[in-house]
Amino acid sequence: MNAAVLFSGGKDSTMALYYALSNGANVKYLLSIKSRNDESYMFHVPNIHVTDLLAEAIDIPIMSIETDGIKEEELQDLKVGFENLKDLGVECIYTGALYSVYQKSRIEKLGSEVGLEIISPYWHVDEEEYMREIVSLGFKIIISGVAAWGLDESWLGRVIDNETIDELIEINKKYYVDLAFEGGEAETLAVDGPIFKKRLKILKDKKEWHRDSGVYIIEDAVLEEK
Repeated sequence: MNAAVLFSGGKDSTMALYYALSNGANVKYLLSIKSRNDESYMFHVPNIHVTDLLAEAIDIPIMSIETDGIKEEELQDLKVGFENLKDLGVECIYTGALYSVYQKSRIEKLGSEVGLEIISPYWHVDEEEYMREIVSLGFKIIISGVAAWGLDESWLGRVIDNETIDELIEINKKYYVDLAFEGGEAETLAVDGPIFKKRLKILKDKKEWHRDSGVYIIEDAVLEEK
């Protein structure tokens, strides 16, 4: 089946892509929605500008759609992307939805309107098992934003490994931070992994911290051979 993946470069969309490829889907395109609004309800924002490089690293063409990120209105921009993919022969869209009914229901509604099947392979996954699977598969995931009690500036740019997950479990006991960040506690970015032909090398970055939240911004990066 000809497929596309709704792709932000974060851990969940990257895992959805991994699942699609591992299960024989013919992934023809990645679809990246680039929001100008940091408070988008639907779409990942931190470092969305590097998705073009990530697509090159994975060696799958990417289609990028820009949006003002206005609640509900941004769905029309996503629909344009779906219609374009449908015209190119895509039959289904994979998403990285885990628990957000808000996102999943809207994506499925648009898929139905356009005539595309929506597949969310990790829907309601056990979050600790899921996070440890990401690590065990060899994905290198960095934290690109935090917005929760228990996660301070030191978490920005940190690589997720089993030690990180152990710490998150302890933080969860006190602050109820979701282990997979489904409450918006953190954003992530995949820079390497088993489906990457090349890895992302970060040349210049910066951290921006605002009292109780912050972002890790990649200002310059290149691809390097593995």
